[in-house]
Amino acid sequence: MGEDAGGESAPLHCLVTGATGYIGGRLVPELLAAGHRVRCLARSPGKLRDHPWAGEAEVVRGDVTDAESTARAMRGVDVAYYLVHALGTGSGFEDTDRRAARIFGEQARAAGVRRIVYVGGLTPAGVPEEELSPHLRSRAEVGRVLLESGVPTAVLRAAVIIGSGSASFEMLRYLTERLPVMVTPSWVRTRIQPIAVRDVLRLLVGCARLPADVSRAFDIGGPDILTYRDMMRSYARVAGLPHRLIVPVPVLTPRLSSHWVGLVTPVPASIAKPLTESLRHEVVCREHDIARYVPDPPGGPVGFEDAVRLALRNVREARVATRWSSAAVPGAASDPLPTDPDWAGGSLYTDRRERAVDATPEALWRVVEGIGGENGWYSFPLAWSARGLLDRLAGGVGLRRGRRDAARLRAGDSLDFWRVEEIDRGRLLRLRAEMRLPGLAWLELYVDTGPDGRTRYRQRALFHPHGLLGHAYWWGVSPFHAVVFGGMARNIARAAERGGTAPRTGRGDSGRRARRG
Repeated sequence: MGEDAGGESAPLHCLVTGATGYIGGRLVPELLAAGHRVRCLARSPGKLRDHPWAGEAEVVRGDVTDAESTARAMRGVDVAYYLVHALGTGSGFEDTDRRAARIFGEQARAAGVRRIVYVGGLTPAGVPEEELSPHLRSRAEVGRVLLESGVPTAVLRAAVIIGSGSASFEMLRYLTERLPVMVTPSWVRTRIQPIAVRDVLRLLVGCARLPADVSRAFDIGGPDILTYRDMMRSYARVAGLPHRLIVPVPVLTPRLSSHWVGLVTPVPASIAKPLTESLRHEVVCREHDIARYVPDPPGGPVGFEDAVRLALRNVREARVATRWSSAAVPGAASDPLPTDPDWAGGSLYTDRRERAVDATPEALWRVVEGIGGENGWYSFPLAWSARGLLDRLAGGVGLRRGRRDAARLRAGDSLDFWRVEEIDRGRLLRLRAEMRLPGLAWLELYVDTGPDGRTRYRQRALFHPHGLLGHAYWWGVSPFHAVVFGGMARNIARAAERGGTAPRTGRGDSGRRARRG
């Protein structure tokens, strides 16, 4: 497969789904570095335009649940990576996953794709499938559907993936750092075989050239088998934290423990629940056959403490390439923008603010692009914190997602409980709300120059209510707009006039570009 007439390996044409997500966003540059051509299938191609590799990869619009767009994306492809799932989209996510996998397999076969590669979950030995969590059960079913597609398929089954920005790492990190004494669920005693994200990426790239007669699942893991309690204590040791006292109790169910994780860490309960449910059973590799086809690197796969050390270094050096929050929140607003000429959405409430700023447009833009995360929102911090807490209690993402990068944003980035919907660097930042709301909300921040030559800051908050509750919500919070939105405009202008710096509030997370840690 993939060899030219001279016997040397020729570049392959690879399709990557899930490129806006954690693994997919890191796989694309690895495939490019290996000399392959890459096409990305994305529902919102604009989210990929600011990635460092954007100019080297082809991006096409489509959805794996849509056969027509999937078929177009498969044309001329040698290897198709299936890195999407419908987790958190509601009670029907298993049906959605099943349907999408069937479409993907059928279209791959029709297009003559030579290999499918999929990352699934490591399932426990001896546990009937009906006793697995819905998350693991669906991952296992997707693997079977792809294997039955008629296209040679490699299913890589991983337990916990450790890397800067991964949901599993963020959960481990915040639990360990914030709780020196923990009363924990009984699953902290479950044995797990974690794997470093750089080993996952190495195997994904290597699977592109598996022999055509290899079509099977492979267990993948690092060299260490640990309990979650061992992992927390090892994290504390690597991070230089005092010894953690961990007391397991049997009363915290997966549902209760997911809410506990959601309150303590940036990972919301909707994502924490499948992660914690997956830890009820031992997840340890039963074979290491993948090494026959993709050899281990010199020194072997990355150990747990080394993986933590690499991840922490990337966090501290602000080199986080993708985060668990890179993928869109299920159910988040995706309606046409209120600025679209053909937008017809009924009521649209607007709050506008404008100020002249005694600073250069560049200084003002630095403040605008640096908003959120550790820098906060420039007005009434208690109100923002309270709104974030309410969102967490309602099952939303809250404010704890922070920022991927402390200074620069790109389209598609999560930003606390917003997402960057549009960025025209130096001029416009448009954020779309991903908090729990009875309607759709956007916040636009503009930098321009007025007729008098002075720098001007313009701010617009928009809200499209859903039903009577949406109207009641807007009028209920409107008395606070002068403080919240007015204060924001005033304080952003002042920060720019002070030199484009913002106060540090000690909240959030940041990161720049990273490769594989």
